[in-house]
Amino acid sequence: MSVAKKQYKRITTKSLVDMKSNGEKIAMLTAYDYTMAKIVDGAGIDVILVGDSASNVMAGHETTLPITLDQMIYHAASVVRGIERSLVVVDLPFGSYQSDPKEALRSAIRIMKESGGHAVKLEGGKEIKESIKRILNAGIPVMGHLGLTPQSIYKFGTYTVRAKEEEEAEKLKSDALLLEKLGCFAMVLEKVPAKLAKEVSESVSIPVIGIGAGNGVDGQVLVTHDMLGMTHEFNPRFLRRYLDLHEEMTNAFKSYMQDVKSLDFPSDEEQY
Repeated sequence: MSVAKKQYKRITTKSLVDMKSNGEKIAMLTAYDYTMAKIVDGAGIDVILVGDSASNVMAGHETTLPITLDQMIYHAASVVRGIERSLVVVDLPFGSYQSDPKEALRSAIRIMKESGGHAVKLEGGKEIKESIKRILNAGIPVMGHLGLTPQSIYKFGTYTVRAKEEEEAEKLKSDALLLEKLGCFAMVLEKVPAKLAKEVSESVSIPVIGIGAGNGVDGQVLVTHDMLGMTHEFNPRFLRRYLDLHEEMTNAFKSYMQDVKSLDFPSDEEQY
């Protein structure tokens, strides 16, 4: 049964908590540039994630690790200029927060000051507790991220589902409670069993956003380029493609090329 959607002029961290309390699911997508952000925001998406997935989608890297803090700030600032309603959450990139809580705070402050983003997202639980505390103490909202954490891909060695075994599942549940206790306003659960994700969502009062975590959580996030079908090599079970822009764009480019070469474009009406 769907829940009546409350009209929010601007989405804030409090809006998301209210949405969970009211049983309204949260819709979250990625954006890395002004034009895409303007479209996503205009469609009414609640949260825009400026993800370190820009490393893959925009720069062509194999992992999220190479993207720098400066590059994340550039992408985030571009997104912020395109939005009016959505909450903009920005990933802290690999190496900008793991080793030193002071460095984590400096990184978060740079994102907030230089991009105008509304919150930051960090991967991990107990291991980065001090970094989260320091950022939160400075008044910067933090979204957590548990389960498959792509910045740790070389430790995992695979992008397979996480927390299938009891020991890892218990740690994930413990980390989720810790993130809530520390003061995170929400968290992402990536590629974990649906039953476990539902249990985590029911155990905390803050919103849990899933990607490959079933429908028992408080919202969903996808990479926009994936759900639009712009990327076509990536085919995980959790991905639903709403368009096939790869084919449509390819056909459009071919039509343009044919029109140029045949002198059909520009026509008399398209000239000055």
